[in-house]
Amino acid sequence: MNTLPTFTKGTFQHISIGVISTMLALSFTGCGSDIQFPIKVGENPESITKGFNDNYYITVMNGSVEGDAELVEMSPDGTLKVFAKGFNEPKGIAYVGEHLYFSDVTRVWKVDKDGNTSILADKEDFPEEVLYLNDVSIDGEGKGIYVVDMGATKFMRDENNNLWPLDSEQAKLVPQLGRIYHIDLEGNVTIAQNTSPLLLNPNGVGIDNNGNMMVGEFFKGNFLVTRNGQLTPLKGQFRGADAVEQDSKGNYYVSSWQQGKVWKIDGKTEESTVLIEGLESAADFYLEEDKGRLLLPDMKTGLLHAVDIK
Repeated sequence: MNTLPTFTKGTFQHISIGVISTMLALSFTGCGSDIQFPIKVGENPESITKGFNDNYYITVMNGSVEGDAELVEMSPDGTLKVFAKGFNEPKGIAYVGEHLYFSDVTRVWKVDKDGNTSILADKEDFPEEVLYLNDVSIDGEGKGIYVVDMGATKFMRDENNNLWPLDSEQAKLVPQLGRIYHIDLEGNVTIAQNTSPLLLNPNGVGIDNNGNMMVGEFFKGNFLVTRNGQLTPLKGQFRGADAVEQDSKGNYYVSSWQQGKVWKIDGKTEESTVLIEGLESAADFYLEEDKGRLLLPDMKTGLLHAVDIK
């Protein structure tokens, strides 16, 4: 579990103050990176990926003013700059085919290496009405992307903004409107996963080691993986599920925006372990396995964390 580092005096009583300061600094860096984590990346960051020239790209929603959201570039040393702007509520982001792609309420944007933007797919291009596009992932062949429509999110919560209990009468009223779409690199949209009782409000989408779809369902808290052609829940419940990923060893990862946690799930036993908790809103992370970490935006605080996966 990731917590703030603690040091006992006895352990370091013969180490100089300078060395201790260095170790404290390294404890907030991602496995040898020069970036000092956590790092402030903007107001309401949602998703992150690696893109052009090994830079990282973060969707930053900012306030509630239409057009004030940005795409922020972060260099490997932590230097931040606005790469593109003029969006509403950018969410999930992926890099494929030498372009960045991210969702924005009812449309999907395409961004080139110079920060030029164009619309890959707008709301009228979808075969069904889209209500709230969220996560984006590369498909299994690198020929397009998957994009999640969360469906009717307004039915999920009570007057205090808490998710309704699953055994409540209100939970029975949440409509089955969530879908997952595939969009090829030419902008052609098809339904990849239609509505289902398991997908009332899907959020996270990813591709496993076999090229099959994984989904994190926000309202029910299911982590779903494709087995024998069918989305099947893993053990456990992760209400508020946001990002989903699998590493090369078969372990799964899921964040909960609602609970401020990230879990690692054993690929064989499906037993889960909390990697980090106590965040305000654990959003859509980027798995950087070669550096042994997840890069995780905490949306409400505006901070980007490096979460040790080892």
